[in-house]
Amino acid sequence: QVQLVESGGGLVQPGGSLRLSCAASGSIFSINAMGWYRQAPGKQRELVAVITSGGSTNYADSVKGRFTISRDNAKNTVYLQMNSLKPEDTALYSCNADVYYSDFEVYWGQGTQVTVSS
Repeated sequence: QVQLVESGGGLVQPGGSLRLSCAASGSIFSINAMGWYRQAPGKQRELVAVITSGGSTNYADSVKGRFTISRDNAKNTVYLQMNSLKPEDTALYSCNADVYYSDFEVYWGQGTQVTVSS
C-alpha cells in the first residue's frame, strides 16, 4: 500500500505565492511520473503539471511561466511552486504518482485546498 500526503495549501492574495509538497510512502520500489492536478467547484479535474523520474516536465498552458514542478527522488516527494497566483487558480490540488513495487499502479493523495482571494 502507498500513501500520498499533500501539504502547503492555504489562502493567499492575488499575486502571491505558495509551495505545495506531496510525499509518497509505503511499498515503493520506484516512482515513474508524478503530477499535480486541480479541481475547482463545478469543473472537471485538470492536469496542472507532471514530472518524470528523469526530470522532464509538462505544464498546462494556464500555468506556464508561473508554476514550477520539481521532485526529490530520494524523498519520494514532488513539489509545486506557484507564483503570481490568480483567483482562477483557486481549487483543490491533488498529487498522483505512478508507483512500481510488483507492478505499476497510480496512487492519489487526498488533496490540499488553494484559495486565491483578496
